[in-house]
Amino acid sequence: MNDMIMPLRERVSAAEWEARVNLAACYRLCESYGMSDMIYTHISARVPDSPGHFLINPNGMLFGEITATSLLKVTLEGEILYKPDLPYGLHPAGFTIHSGLYRARPDAQAVMHTHTVAGMAVSALKCGLLPLTQTATRFYGRISYHDFVGPERDPAHRDALARSLGQNNAMILRNHGLLTLGESVPEAFIAMWGLERACDAQLRALACNTELNTLSPEVIEASTSMYDVRNSRRYGLLEWPSLMRKLDGVASSFRD
Repeated sequence: MNDMIMPLRERVSAAEWEARVNLAACYRLCESYGMSDMIYTHISARVPDSPGHFLINPNGMLFGEITATSLLKVTLEGEILYKPDLPYGLHPAGFTIHSGLYRARPDAQAVMHTHTVAGMAVSALKCGLLPLTQTATRFYGRISYHDFVGPERDPAHRDALARSLGQNNAMILRNHGLLTLGESVPEAFIAMWGLERACDAQLRALACNTELNTLSPEVIEASTSMYDVRNSRRYGLLEWPSLMRKLDGVASSFRD
């Protein structure tokens, strides 16, 4: 399929091309780590030298097919500025969720949304994410919740999504799935990786039907404070080069 797409690298800025490569890599990693949902859900990146535009997947390609050139370029108002020569367009929910958050959060450079089984299951629990594990305390107290009102396909819902998120970088979409954002694609991906594992661990622990070893409020506070951005490194930047090497070792076609 990608043989049908005309080369793009020489027609965009170096900054946009780097964002495209990182975002395509993120789609492949999402597929590799079992966080994709066929052609559904979406990951996006703001165009670094054109902050009113963002990159997102064409609605119809599997995550394992995404390449740097295949990504759509869209304005915050929904105009498609670049589309590969393929019969796939912009998903309404993808536009609503991602444009809404980029409009409200100038610091956001990447947004990732998933429908994993673990994420959907925790999103359906009234208790939400519990501080049962070290990984969960990375998000506890700094994760938002947004109530489900149906598929997010109406742009009128954008302001409500942004209000629910606030200044947090992770959100559970009730009865729907998970969402993370970051100042880079690597940061958004690693946040989702951690949130997904925290949800999975919670479900497995609850399924054991035995007494849980819950943490004291003092331990929870100490652990969550260690994950505060003022006290720790930005996750993703250290991990990303090794993840890119992993992808290159399998197939570097995401760079096309």
